[in-house]
Amino acid sequence: MQRKIDQLEPFQRAISKAHLASAGVSIDSLENPDKPLIAIANSWNEVCPGHEPLRQLAAEVKKGILEAGGEPIEFNTIGMCDGVAQGHAGMRYCLPHREIIADSCEAMIVGEGCFDGVVYMGSCDKIIPAMLMAAARIDLPAALVTAGPCYDEIKPSESKALRARFLAGEATEREVIEGTLKYYTGPGICPFLGTANTMGCLTEGLGMMLPNGALWPSSTSQRRFSARQTGAAVVDLVRRGIKPSDIMTQAAIDNTVKLLASIGGSLNALIHLPALANELGLECTWTQVAETTSHTPVVCNVVPNGDISCVNLYKAGGIPAVLKTIEGDLDTSVMTVTGKTLEENLSAKIHIDRDVIRTQDDPASVANGIQVLYGNLAPEGALVKTSAVPADQHVWSGPAMVFNSEEEAFAAYNEKRIVAGTGVVVRYEGPKGGPGMKELHRVTEIMKGIPNSAVITDGRFSGASGGLSVGYLCPEALDGAPIALIQDGDVINIDLTKNLIEIEVDDEELARRRESWTPVIHENGGRLLARYSAQVASAKTGAVVR
Repeated sequence: MQRKIDQLEPFQRAISKAHLASAGVSIDSLENPDKPLIAIANSWNEVCPGHEPLRQLAAEVKKGILEAGGEPIEFNTIGMCDGVAQGHAGMRYCLPHREIIADSCEAMIVGEGCFDGVVYMGSCDKIIPAMLMAAARIDLPAALVTAGPCYDEIKPSESKALRARFLAGEATEREVIEGTLKYYTGPGICPFLGTANTMGCLTEGLGMMLPNGALWPSSTSQRRFSARQTGAAVVDLVRRGIKPSDIMTQAAIDNTVKLLASIGGSLNALIHLPALANELGLECTWTQVAETTSHTPVVCNVVPNGDISCVNLYKAGGIPAVLKTIEGDLDTSVMTVTGKTLEENLSAKIHIDRDVIRTQDDPASVANGIQVLYGNLAPEGALVKTSAVPADQHVWSGPAMVFNSEEEAFAAYNEKRIVAGTGVVVRYEGPKGGPGMKELHRVTEIMKGIPNSAVITDGRFSGASGGLSVGYLCPEALDGAPIALIQDGDVINIDLTKNLIEIEVDDEELARRRESWTPVIHENGGRLLARYSAQVASAKTGAVVR
């Protein structure tokens, strides 16, 4: 593909190249088509711990590009930390900023018109999907680099116990901060299988990241070597003409859903994969995902599915080991950023620790790690991470206690008004109604302290959320869906053995309630969220902006 600036008339071409040269780009690279110009789209910042290492890793990427005979040119985009935004109105911006990142990459890369390939650098929840969406949309040869998970010194259960002590008034804020730093020991992705690590693993499964690229820990030399190798790999992809559309095919998307099911990954993947498929003109629907997860066993129990971290999964062989374990279910003819097929990548010697990564026929490897529930409360579907739900709650019934925002639910908890056995309904937190579809992870955390309770919402959850948490209800409350009509005391029935979520209210009563219904409109505090609310589509189609 010829660079756009090389298609300009001679005078303008010279001036455009002069601007690049004045920023330090090699004149020889600008004049020599055999020296590819490789953009580095970096979301480095000092707010998000998963992104703080990306400045150093970008330096390694540049080394790899230069060694392979290319010329690196770096620019930056944004990257929010969901952990910092949790529990307040700022969380409304997290999902919308996925679109901002993808759009900003398009503006820089397509707008400047001088690049031959791209290394996308991002680590966390919405940023990795945004980079994948940009790669799909722009379709220049590309690969992704993340910072990798940080090492944890204590078990996930010990971190959870510390938080529980704080909620019970038995630990100070300082003790929580210092104790948590034994779990998040330094810059890097949070160590659990949340959305960040899930999307890193899925990126590797898609073929858009080098083998082991998802889980090399952030503090290791291997993480730096992987970044360096990625820079060189993209130069090779440019020379071979291998683009993201050659890698992210329907078969690769289907493989990725099987990987998601096998690791019991974050429910947020069921927003991001449909959005990515939309960019590619492909399909990834909740129906397809449910069909896959219904018979695909979860082969490893990384928190919140168990009490080990992503570093344990790395030590057990990482994503190559998981892919090798499920190889028989995959289309291994798909291309990857190595320039080889998945089959060729998996032919290498791969270490697998079966104490961590079980075989599919192991009795502990049970299917339905992620389920799509339907019923009169969720006519178009709702999501639950079944692998993180206690077995004694797979069939559950209880009265509803209804809140029109996350803040209302917190207030009721602090006033000790929520009792055991309650179905806490948090509505008007969908993509349009929130607006922005906040994660309600803090709600799921506090509800763990209330026995036999459930959370039901048109909002979404952190990948770290566990317990009986049913979210992403479609249609959302702002559309006048059944979740907007439920009242305190209505009995909710959830039956994971039947993929069912319903309220014991007949259609006639729901119709009567709808006649007097008026939507709750949250003040959004800014133009960005107002535009987002007006333009965003349903969660089940990826919450894409139309």
